[in-house]
Amino acid sequence: MSLSRRQVAAAFGVVPIVATGTAHASGRRPRTLFIAGDSTAAQKYAAAAPETGWGMALPFFLRKDRPVSNHAVNGRSSKSFVDEGRLDVVLGQIRAGDFLLIQFAHNDEKADDPTRYTEPWSTYQEYLRLYVDGARARGARPVLATAVERRRFDVGGNAVPSHGDYPAAMRALAQEERVALLDLQALSLALWQGLGVEATKKYFNWTETEQDNTHFNPPGAIAVARIAARELVRTRVLRPQDVRRLDEEIPESWITWPQGAA
Repeated sequence: MSLSRRQVAAAFGVVPIVATGTAHASGRRPRTLFIAGDSTAAQKYAAAAPETGWGMALPFFLRKDRPVSNHAVNGRSSKSFVDEGRLDVVLGQIRAGDFLLIQFAHNDEKADDPTRYTEPWSTYQEYLRLYVDGARARGARPVLATAVERRRFDVGGNAVPSHGDYPAAMRALAQEERVALLDLQALSLALWQGLGVEATKKYFNWTETEQDNTHFNPPGAIAVARIAARELVRTRVLRPQDVRRLDEEIPESWITWPQGAA
């Protein structure tokens, strides 16, 4: 596998938004949770509203000393994120004690696009290892997250998986590498199944002009972020005292879309 990993980070104009909370009186550096992923997790801007990445809602569930640095970008796969130098940007910022949450598959699946496509049981796992190894080499903790599910139902009203072998390949890699796994694919699929065909429309980016079964609106992003936060505790990546509001309603008005180009 031929990789280009040392490209200039300044080529990318979007600066990840970091939810930092308040400064510590002790001056101790907070342990930051970095997100590397695709459009389902990414920061969205005013022109895209009400589309919302679940990474935008995750800070609502974490204490102020666990800030989120969201580097997820629309349209990226585990491969293109590396080839564009974006992983290098993350690894240049991450520090010992931080966390790197890795969620890819939506764009890895695009077999007709060689700049993004990976094969689940070979190149997909090989690229994911770059994230895992890179985080560990810097004293940070990698966390793998299976790709959150699309809104897809069969004629019987059953929620249908859409990611093929990618979730299974990530689960196998997590076990092999002894990396914490957030199974967002299985858990979101169960959530969509419980909500049903019509109710799930309220969680995805369905508007008068668009019927988007992949990307979320504020309620969907909040629901997935809540799942992620609970899983971070269940897998002991974070402690119970690191999270908040897991059982509280989060107002949609807390989601904001800054001006800018994604």
